[in-house]
Order: sequence, then structure tokens, then C-alpha cells
Amino acid sequence: MEMAEELSDFIEASGLLKYDPDAIDSIYKKNPIRLVRRLWQTLLPIGLFLLGVGWEKIIGSLKNNERKIYRAKEFTNLLVDLGPAFIKAGQALSTRPDIVPQVVLEELAQLQDQLPGFDSKLAMACIEEDLEDSVNNIFKDIEKEPISAASLGQVHKATLKNGEKVAVKVQRPGLREQITLDLYIVRNIAIWFKNNIGIIRSDLVALIDELGKRIFEEMDYINEANNAEKFKTLHLNNNQIAVPKIYREVTSRRILTMEWIDGIKLTNIEAVKKLGIDPNKMIEIGVSCSLQQLIEHGFFHADPHPGNILAMKDGRLCYLDFGMMSDITQESRIGLIRAVVHLVNKNFDKLSNDFVQLGFLSKDIDLKPIVPAFENVFTSALEIGVNKMDFKAVTDDMSGIMYKFPFKLPPYYALIIRSLITLEGIALSVDPDFKILGAAYPYFARRLMEDENPELRDSLKEMLFDENILKWERLNDLLSSATKEKQLDTEKIFDQAIDFLFSKKGSTLRNEIVNALATKIDSMGWKTLIKMNNKLPRKLRSKTIANSSSIPNKKNINLSSLKRVLKITGSQPGFKRRIIFKRLPRILKEKNTFEMGYGIVRKTSEKSMVRLVKVAAGVNQ
Repeated sequence: MEMAEELSDFIEASGLLKYDPDAIDSIYKKNPIRLVRRLWQTLLPIGLFLLGVGWEKIIGSLKNNERKIYRAKEFTNLLVDLGPAFIKAGQALSTRPDIVPQVVLEELAQLQDQLPGFDSKLAMACIEEDLEDSVNNIFKDIEKEPISAASLGQVHKATLKNGEKVAVKVQRPGLREQITLDLYIVRNIAIWFKNNIGIIRSDLVALIDELGKRIFEEMDYINEANNAEKFKTLHLNNNQIAVPKIYREVTSRRILTMEWIDGIKLTNIEAVKKLGIDPNKMIEIGVSCSLQQLIEHGFFHADPHPGNILAMKDGRLCYLDFGMMSDITQESRIGLIRAVVHLVNKNFDKLSNDFVQLGFLSKDIDLKPIVPAFENVFTSALEIGVNKMDFKAVTDDMSGIMYKFPFKLPPYYALIIRSLITLEGIALSVDPDFKILGAAYPYFARRLMEDENPELRDSLKEMLFDENILKWERLNDLLSSATKEKQLDTEKIFDQAIDFLFSKKGSTLRNEIVNALATKIDSMGWKTLIKMNNKLPRKLRSKTIANSSSIPNKKNINLSSLKRVLKITGSQPGFKRRIIFKRLPRILKEKNTFEMGYGIVRKTSEKSMVRLVKVAAGVNQ
């Protein structure tokens, strides 16, 4: 009878294709025998661990930092011993500084999603059951021993009947049943914490539900196949990125067959160099692709660890394992860029509001104490420049703020941080001086320069203007950064510049240009007059003119900055003189063009008349 009840649980749980906490709850409430056994296996070690930590806290030994680190390591190892669901829960917590103290975060971040492989006979049986055919009929040959194994499954190398080499991912037998039971236990622990431990602000139950949803998505290999093909389609025009082909006819919910990729892990620097490939170039491609996923496509790879990104001999970067993917809305993407603008401008009031808009803070929260906390974290980091900021140090400091104040991290943000930290870890193994913020900023700069979204247009103006005064040095820095990323669309930028110049908001810029050009013409005219005066016979020279010099008006545009901006734009591969000539008719037709021309003539004349009056009066310039 007992075995029959357990078998009933097993069958019901194996039939769950989507995460449903109510359905899971009903399964184990009806037949609690298996639940009790698993509770004993999990709660006993967890309880002993918590008792030990509690006792050490009472006697004060946890004040010692080394002891804290030891306990954090012990907690991480405990999660590994408890199985796949607990490993995944630990990985989810590793990106939640609003819940977990920094010392535990650092240990959880090292949590590896790797377990020993399972019996190859079980793997072959699973293939035959799901694909409804014998292994020998499906494959020309298949290696019985797995080449890698993780918490959800293992991978075997095989050859199809047509001779194509493939990687076959096989899910662990009974995984769905074990995961559902463990999620049920973890969720009920979270409910107890929520009801009894008031110091935890974040909704742990919602976190577990999000985790459950993602694990169920990962366990569905058809979903992973869809993700891989979507990712491939989005990056179809990027000849630096490769994605394995999916073989749908030999793929099911528990079996995934994809093209075999011969490649080298980016962390194996010497092997990458032997392919004739610069590892730093691979990192550049990876960073650029990650940012494109986040900002352009809104569909990103949330688990880019060393085993999932390979350098290929043809110079491409290949992405593998698409089980953990995430979406980010257009609104959130724009919000992230706006936050970067406010960070660069050191506008911490607006930065705190960005966190409200992004869902990190509730709308009724008092932001006054948070603003100085941001200022303390970012001011010193920004003094050395965005390109040199230490991402790990900044995120560690931010973790302290998020743990101290009532932050609640949206799931997408936790996955973004996980993705970027993992990518930075790979990059640091190649280049110890790598700064991911420095590598990312050129991409943000390019998006600001090119994107036609009205909100980003406002963000660009906000970055370049300070109290309606154009900051040419900021424009120079932005263009310099943007050109590092890749070739700019010069025509698009030129059109946007014209649109802005002749808009109502461009009046300040038009006035500055008029003043700058009038000053320059006046200065050139005065220099010419001085030279002519110096060539006259000594008796005929004007002493007033001879003792004068051309003094630029400091209130006007720094023309050297303008020249650098023009030089950067002109040096772009896509820049052609015809781009300017093609737009001349439009520029000349603008009403403001005539007004600017008239303004230059008027201001130049005024400056010249003032100089002549001063010369006539014998006043030195």
C-alpha cells in the first residue's frame, strides 16, 4: 500500500509540465509518507546547521570574520549535498543582496551547478523511452560515458546516422519528481520564515515561486530548443556569434540533441591562443553580445559560465545551454540606460528615482537617506572614471545598501547581475585588469547616440547639457567611448544632430555656436589686423594695435573641444563628405539657418566696432 501511494505521487509529479505550487501542494498533502522521509533528510541537517549558527551568535564567536566565512562555506556545501533544487535555490540567493549578507553572497556565487554523472544504462533507457526507438536505430554510435554532468542532466557525444556529430543532453531520471518535492519543502520553509521572521523584508515565497518557474522551464528541453533557435535568429546577422543547430526529430522534453561544437573554453588561454585567436578579442565579442542581448533584444543568456561559451577556430564565439534565459521589457531597458546617465552625471536624486521606476524600491519609500548612501558608494568610484570602475567593488558596496535599506530586487535584475558577474569572472581570467563597466560604457554611449527612442533622446540631452549649457567635453567623451564599441551610423547621428539643432530645445546650442563663430571670426580678423600693422613702416604703426592680442571670450564654446568632436566624427569609416553635402539643401532651407547667419554677422560687427572704438581711443585690448 505504501509503495502504491509513493508510485502515485511519482506519476502525478512526473506529469507536471509547468510549475504549479497548488498542484504540488495537493500531491504531497494527500500522501505524506515520501514527504516525511525527505523532510527528515533535509530538515535535520538544515536544523543542525541553524542551531550551530544560532549558538555561535549567542556566544559571540560569529563576530570573527574568519568564522563567518567558514559558516558561509559550510552552508554552500550543505546545499550541494541536499540536491538540485537546493543548488538552484543557492544560485538564486547568490544574486540577492537584499536577502543575504555579503559574506554569504560571495560563497554562494562560487556554487557550481555540477554533480557526478548517473548510470549510463539509465541514460540510454531514458533516450529510448522518450524517443520511442532503440539507441542503435537513432544513432550511428553514442559514447556511453558522459562528457559533462550537471544538477539537471548529463551530456553524451554521439553521431547521427547521416554522420553528423551531435551532443545529446539527457535529463536525470526522476528529476521532476525530486524537484517538485524539494520545492514543496523549500516553499513551506519560506512560508514559515515569512510568517515568523520579521527582519526578512523580501517575499521569500515569491522568490521560491520564481525559482520553481525557472527550474521547470530548464527541465523542459523543448523550451530550451525554442530558446536556442530564438537566440540564433536574433543574432543571425552577427557573424561573430555561433549557436548550435537543434535536431528536433531527436529532441523531447527530457532529451535535447544539438550540433556538436569543437571549441575551447575562454578560460583556457593558451589553447585559445594556439587557435590563432586573441582571447581579449573573444572577451570583447562576449561583452558586446551580452549588452546587445540586454539592451537591444531584451532576451538574454543568464548563465554564461566558462563551459557555456566557447572560442571556435574560425574566430566566432559559440553560446551553449539555453535553459536559463530571461526577458527584460523595453521600459526596463530604457530605465537601465537612464540610470547609467544619472550615475555618470552624479545625479543621485534622479538615480534613486530610477530605482523606484525599475521596481527596486516602492513608490512610497522615503528616498532621503538613500541618496547620500548612493553618493558615498559612487562618488569616489566615479572620480577615476567609468572606464576604470571596479564592478565587483561597486556591486559589493551596493549589496550593503540593498541589505540595509528596503530594496526588493526584480527577478530580471538578479539574473542580469549573475550574468555580468559570471562574464566578468571569465574576462578576469584572460585579463586581470579587465573592467566590465569600462567595456560596457562604449555600448551604452553608442545606444544613446543612435537610438531614436524619445526617452533616450531626453537622456542624451540630459547627459550633454547642464542647466541648458552644452558640455562639449561630455560630448567629446561620449563620442570617444561610442567609437570604441564599433562603427557608428554617422548618417543617423548627423540627422539627429540637425533635428536637435533646429528644434526649440536647440536654441541654446544655436546661440552658443553663433557666439563661438562670431568670436572666432573677430579673433581671426584682429590677428590679421595685428599682422598687417606689424608689416607697416615703424613710423606708421599703431602702438595700440601692436600691443594688443586677440583674447577669446571664455564664456563661449571651447572650440578645441568642438574640433575634437568633429575630428572623431570625421574619422569614422562610414563618414563621407557627401553626407554633409546631401543635407545642405535642408540646412539652408531652415529658418534658423538664416537667423544664425544674421546673428554671426551682427555679433562679429559689434565686436569689430567695439575694438575699433577702443583702438581709436588708444585703449589696449
